[in-house]
Amino acid sequence: MTVTFISNYLSPHQLPFCEAMVALIGKNYNFIATTPTDSERLSMYPELNEIYPFVIMSYKSNEMMQKAKELANKSDVVIIGSAPDSFIEERLKKGKLTFKYSERLYKKGLSLKNFPRAFISSYIHHGRFQRYPIYMLCASAFTTYDLFIFGNYKGRTFKWGYFPEYKEYDIDDLLRKKNGQTVKILWVGRFLRWKHPELVLDVAKRLENENYQYNIQMIGDGEEFDRIKNMAFGLNLKQTIDFLGILRTNEVRKYMEEADVFLFTSDFNEGWGTVLNEAMNSGCAVVASHAIGAVPFLINHGENGLVYENGNKNDLCEKVLLLANHVELRRELGKNAYFTIKNKWNARIAAERILVLAENLLQGKLYIFDDGPCSRADIIKNDWFLKVKEK
Repeated sequence: MTVTFISNYLSPHQLPFCEAMVALIGKNYNFIATTPTDSERLSMYPELNEIYPFVIMSYKSNEMMQKAKELANKSDVVIIGSAPDSFIEERLKKGKLTFKYSERLYKKGLSLKNFPRAFISSYIHHGRFQRYPIYMLCASAFTTYDLFIFGNYKGRTFKWGYFPEYKEYDIDDLLRKKNGQTVKILWVGRFLRWKHPELVLDVAKRLENENYQYNIQMIGDGEEFDRIKNMAFGLNLKQTIDFLGILRTNEVRKYMEEADVFLFTSDFNEGWGTVLNEAMNSGCAVVASHAIGAVPFLINHGENGLVYENGNKNDLCEKVLLLANHVELRRELGKNAYFTIKNKWNARIAAERILVLAENLLQGKLYIFDDGPCSRADIIKNDWFLKVKEK
């Protein structure tokens, strides 16, 4: 089977999947990049500076573009993300199997003002293709709902996501790193309003007021960095918050390996959130907002992590206090989180499953897997966690 993945550029969260595909089908796998990788990303992720034989840089010349278009037309399977629809129009007319790959479409919701534009865009990029064998790989638990608003991909959406590097650990050795008397709490991300780094300060103040021994580290930079740092100093916390700035991925993972609790505080603007994969792989007990695209797919509340209601500061703080009080619960959640990534949500499994899914779709079979990558992606609305809490 020949498989071609088309996107704007190769990201560090797509690279492990690409390498897994090459390991499975060799030269029958190719990645088409339609734009150059920006310099900031190249400096952050040095592995992207390497030359990979499976990458075709279609933007470099007419010859490379022609090669890319031929691959897009002839491949048995095409996966297309952020790239022009012109790459798939011809193959769809020939009835060739194609997957689109998308985060949610309407992170800020729909209103009377943006509804007409959304309707037109939905038809141009999705609706006009619905009579062809096209399916959606959902890189957010909310993608299916956004697509169904305009009647697209009914019964043709599958769980997917991003698959950063998976690391193999001895889980007992990993958990021993997290066995100190002081609760180590980690937050990682860009300091942006919609990632809500200020909520970490609410957690710190609550822990301080109730006399817990804790250590909080925040990794990242961004437009809100100075404001949050000044707010932290203004709270006169006896146990300071360490602001570590921008670190490379391998350095971030070392902090994750030692952290007891990982906080993920973004709202509905977080399309997926690969730090969740990485924190779970590192055996952290995660406390995450229900609004994050990856959370409904990766976290089973109370089993491999805790989910709090987006925007509910008290709910967030209560769940952190619960973990601060119960070492064994932290260990159990962290262990289960690790095995979720090891046994289900990693690039190797995603690569194996997409080939099985494609083969079955070519034979007219839809659903093969019960959960995880390539399983059915049902409609999940923004209020999904409220229904979970009611059960």
